[in-house]
Amino acid sequence: MKTEKKVLLITGMVFLMIGIAVMISLGSSYTIRQNTYTKSNDADRYQVLIEQDHEIIKLTDKRCENGTLILKIKSVSKGNAYINVFESDESIFLHKVYVHRFGIITMDGYLGNATGAMIIPVLVYLYIGLILWSVIVQYRRNMRKSLYQYKNIRDLGWIIFLTLMLVGQITYLFSSDNIADIVNTTLHSASNIALIAFPSAFIVSILVTISNIHLIRKEGRSWRNMLGIILGLLVCFCTVLPPILSELLQRTDIVDVHNERGTALYVEMIVTNTILVAVSYLECILLGTIILSVKAAKKIPAFDKDYILILGCQIKKDGTMTPLLKGRADRALKFALMQKEAAGKDVVFIPSGGKGADEIIPEARAIQSYLVSEGVPDERILVEEGSANTLENFKNSMELIRKESRTAEPKVAFSTTNYHVFRSGVLAEQQGIHAEGIGSKTRPYFWINAFIREFAATLYSEGKKHLKVIALLILAMLAMIYLVYLSNTL
Repeated sequence: MKTEKKVLLITGMVFLMIGIAVMISLGSSYTIRQNTYTKSNDADRYQVLIEQDHEIIKLTDKRCENGTLILKIKSVSKGNAYINVFESDESIFLHKVYVHRFGIITMDGYLGNATGAMIIPVLVYLYIGLILWSVIVQYRRNMRKSLYQYKNIRDLGWIIFLTLMLVGQITYLFSSDNIADIVNTTLHSASNIALIAFPSAFIVSILVTISNIHLIRKEGRSWRNMLGIILGLLVCFCTVLPPILSELLQRTDIVDVHNERGTALYVEMIVTNTILVAVSYLECILLGTIILSVKAAKKIPAFDKDYILILGCQIKKDGTMTPLLKGRADRALKFALMQKEAAGKDVVFIPSGGKGADEIIPEARAIQSYLVSEGVPDERILVEEGSANTLENFKNSMELIRKESRTAEPKVAFSTTNYHVFRSGVLAEQQGIHAEGIGSKTRPYFWINAFIREFAATLYSEGKKHLKVIALLILAMLAMIYLVYLSNTL
């Protein structure tokens, strides 16, 4: 990973040097093409006056082609100059010329049109593509090791974010040689992701709110059950706030955001773009959470398993299983049958779950009774009845497996409810237990709330790395706003 970062850093420096070299080699000259609205090819009818304190630029060619006046200029020294073109003593157009360090010419703006400027978006596009490829390689490598890692969500969210940036920029890739326009396009490409995603985010927020209301009715009020509502409202609010704020400021005289030389405009740009960049990134992480959670729930483990854990949950007052727990047991039975038919291999069932304060028997015993009633022989059932949560389900079950197993590395699967597969797999991986999960069906409102919980969990688990990414995006955004400021004020 450190090697890949070094390669990306070195490549970025190489791209930067290539861009500078191209701009220096090509940017010292510029060709002005001005439509004169005539069919005349007589260039002598136009008088070109260059206003400059000392020789900053010189005219190297003047000609007309099909009514277009073509002027070629070359830089001589650093400074500003004006090119005024007259026809019959009447000025027909005026251009301001900036000559920068190393003789680079920009027209009509400190970061205006420049020869060779198209190398900038090309290199930026290639570099973003290189970062995207690097993240994809890392994501695929980590997925081969284990699906159940929060860093997979982080990488997938980053892949989505970078892909949307590339797609958003491709239509503007060769559309302008104006440096300020190129910077503005790049500046808004990240924040536009949030605006594009707003309709989907709004619909998801409504669904989350509805599902959380059902959840609160079933399980009661708690901050966890209200997490989806809070997050949905926050995403919508942060998405619509910047454009609304910008529109209000445009319509009021309290703060002058119309003056391109004033500070208010750039403060407003910093605030709105910071919010939108952060929201865009977090929306991509949320989307990555949903995709991997669904992938984990839909995945069918390889048919080579020695053991399958059935993770316990609340049982009824009479000691029988709830529909939720029965679904987990049925899913394990179905997988065992699929493996038997595909590979001819039997699996040992491990019902796992202790006795809660309001339960008359351990959850594992309730599962065991059901398995026996479904025809599973006792010798293929290994009961673990001492665990109080998912973490202990895996820990205690693996202790039993290691005592009973005749193989050094037994193959293990686990069965739980679909929304719980990814989290369970993560808890197993955190203990060094490599197990593949299968999920039983449940009601949709459990799914949606689980997405929100996993989203919160990945932000917490990978918090420092997420903050670093957001900080880098904001720093890049600030640098681009500074360039826009220079273009408008110098």
